[in-house]
Amino acid sequence: MTLLESAVGSMLDSEVAQSAPIAGGDMASAFRFRLADGRIVFAKTHPSPPAGFFSREAADLRWLAEVKALPVPQVLAVCDDDPAFLALAWIEPGAERPSTDAAFGSGLAGLHRAAADCFGRTDGRTTGSLALPNETTETWAEFYSERRLLPLARIASDRNSLSAATIARIESVAARLDGLGGPVEPPARLHGDLWAGNRLIDADGDSWLIDPASHGGHREFDLAMMRVFGGFGADAFDGYNDRFPLADGWQARVPLHQLAPLVVHSIKFGGAYVGAVERALDSLGA
Repeated sequence: MTLLESAVGSMLDSEVAQSAPIAGGDMASAFRFRLADGRIVFAKTHPSPPAGFFSREAADLRWLAEVKALPVPQVLAVCDDDPAFLALAWIEPGAERPSTDAAFGSGLAGLHRAAADCFGRTDGRTTGSLALPNETTETWAEFYSERRLLPLARIASDRNSLSAATIARIESVAARLDGLGGPVEPPARLHGDLWAGNRLIDADGDSWLIDPASHGGHREFDLAMMRVFGGFGADAFDGYNDRFPLADGWQARVPLHQLAPLVVHSIKFGGAYVGAVERALDSLGA
């Protein structure tokens, strides 16, 4: 029995009877455990995660679950010591149904409508492997500038991920967000990393939210992230807009909200993401 299996079994008052690795994820190793008492558990671990990595994710899942707008896996156990891990109730994967995307969009609208207390996080915990800051701000423009675009520009400069000219263009966008962000809106309760891989469709065709990077932010951020890699049909956006109509011009602002995640990917992976950053800046007139 591995150290992880022993730790998970101990915290869940059972033993791991069967274990199988699960592919996917760029930061953690994942497993499907069948416990001696019959429960099936999803567990993931990392040999040297950032401080508080798994307890932050557990807190995010619980924060999203409060709203009951979209289902999230139940947190069964979490540990930031050695071995660091997160154990969740297993969700049996399935396939989309004709109603899946529309229902997901409507549920996401309900999540956003539940709102957040502030832009950022009241606990101040950072986001992701780049440790992006989340201290609270009064406005979205301040948050996106001071907690996303400018820190990312500094990291990209330090790592030579983007040219000096491109970094200057990002800083230019950060300086004029009040004129780019559309109508002022209150902070929404965001998933924060809503690409298609972080939506799990279960055996009934229902959508579950996984792997969040949650914070209070602009609701258009989640919708823009949904379009970075595709995987969500038009019904998802229609279902959202039917329940919580978006402000005029939201589609033109998609590149603005995609800019931060594209810079993150250019820092981590380079390649085509560098060009994607340039194209987003072009669309913003930077």
